[in-house]
Amino acid sequence: MATSECFIKAKLRNHMKRNSFSINRVKNNREGMIMLERIFISPAKYVQGKNAIEKIGDHLKGIGDQTVVIADKIVWDIAGHKVVNELKKENISSEQVVFNGEASKEEIKRITEIANNAGATIVIGVGGGKTLDTAKAVSDEVNAYTVIVPTAASTDAPTSGLSVVYSESGTFENYRFYNKNPDLVLVDTKIVAEAPPRFLASGIADAMATWVEARSVIAFGGKTMAGGITTIAGEAIAEKCEQVLFQYGHLAYESVKAKVVTPALEAVVEANTLLSGLGFESGGLAAAHAIHNGFTALEGEIHHLTHGEKVAFGTLVQLALEEHSLEEIERYIEFYISLGLPVTLEDIKLKDASKEDIMKVAKAATIEEETIHAGFNVTAEDVADAIIAADQYAKAYKEKHQL
Repeated sequence: MATSECFIKAKLRNHMKRNSFSINRVKNNREGMIMLERIFISPAKYVQGKNAIEKIGDHLKGIGDQTVVIADKIVWDIAGHKVVNELKKENISSEQVVFNGEASKEEIKRITEIANNAGATIVIGVGGGKTLDTAKAVSDEVNAYTVIVPTAASTDAPTSGLSVVYSESGTFENYRFYNKNPDLVLVDTKIVAEAPPRFLASGIADAMATWVEARSVIAFGGKTMAGGITTIAGEAIAEKCEQVLFQYGHLAYESVKAKVVTPALEAVVEANTLLSGLGFESGGLAAAHAIHNGFTALEGEIHHLTHGEKVAFGTLVQLALEEHSLEEIERYIEFYISLGLPVTLEDIKLKDASKEDIMKVAKAATIEEETIHAGFNVTAEDVADAIIAADQYAKAYKEKHQL
């Protein structure tokens, strides 16, 4: 066996031992892993801090003088108008667009026409994940400078060079990939601190999936969202993301309850946004997000949950697909419950879901183009069993602790 092959096998064995995996789950693809490129991608500039939005004009000075600013009705009052006013101070004009709420092809087309008519050379998305995904798509269409201003640390979408596209009714359709990541991601932690605590918890849940999924992709030898295999940097960032969340997650959550900016909140905002964003894109997505996408195949109240809340349950399902100890799985369950996140089918409004419903989710999560295949060789039946198992594990935990 070649020295390089020995190194990879040893690295994977140590990696799996460290994370309670079975070496049998390693894909027999060592030669493929050697041949694949290592790829790491990231935004050009990331800025985070209290009142950071007040300097957006400074960051865009000399880049262009015509922008399109996209935000929904609520976010316009929270931050949108402030962005526009700060741009005016640097003589940068803004076409103000109200986002309609869904990152759909129709909405992307509508706003692209507005951007073209305005002659915009900068597209600024202000708000949550779907607004930001739409802004990235519009910027790609008009070949503009892309600026992302999240108003909550609720997802890891801001830094990525992709968008999740949905139908007008909210059903997942596809991922849209771009040739570059955003040019500027600006996070004002004062605004984040004033957002509902549920949003921060949702972002923590989304970020908690980062290392769980990345380590599965690494062990399996799968490709990342960036197109190659995971770099050392991607792996380190994904792992650090989880460490920060377990260490500071509760303190940050309490900080947002009090609407104050603290070092713990700054750490978690960075983990939710930057570490998770780089970690998922250059580390890899696997089952947790595929199962989230599978849930969009169902009708009902589940669609009122946030992205991160559904990912939280999807993460437990991925853990159920793997070989973990009771202690390790319960560590995640306990953490999620402490932040008010869903851990059972009842929690995600699927208490009365039939076996047919569960199988529908499982089939949607295992379609050929889904990310689950980057970390697993499983069938829809395997996923359906894991969904039921994850629900039972969490119910047993609640019963044991009288929750």
